Amino acid sequence: MTRLLLRCVLICCLALLAGCPKSASKGIALEEIQYAYSAAIRWGDFEGAWNLVDPKARAEHPLTDIDFSRYKQVQISGYRDLGGTVTPEGVVMREIEIGVINRNTLTERSVRYRERWRYDEAAQTWWLVSGLPDLWADD
Repeated sequence: MTRLLLRCVLICCLALLAGCPKSASKGIALEEIQYAYSAAIRWGDFEGAWNLVDPKARAEHPLTDIDFSRYKQVQISGYRDLGGTVTPEGVVMREIEIGVINRNTLTERSVRYRERWRYDEAAQTWWLVSGLPDLWADD
């Protein structure tokens, strides 16, 4: 039920972003899309978060059902923005710390992750270029 509610909220946020006038600030649009993405991650809706990943990145590195099943083995206990920067090319970098609980062992650990966001002028939206976080990098 919570996944369905989260997906509805995510779709509404995306619809609102799509309906924004072209003069709307890219900064506000970025904040809104980052909020929707972080909410999806916090609630464990990795399929919903996957929809915010750059279509080129999704095509180059597709996730399988097995990949998504691995995400179901963890619960997110925290998602903290540690700061960010903007590159000269306009790519926004954001350092994130994610609290991860293994559902099988109930052990918790922290994972650091760097998000990279780019603005797509044609689609008038921001895309996550870095893909979903690798929650098993330290395993």
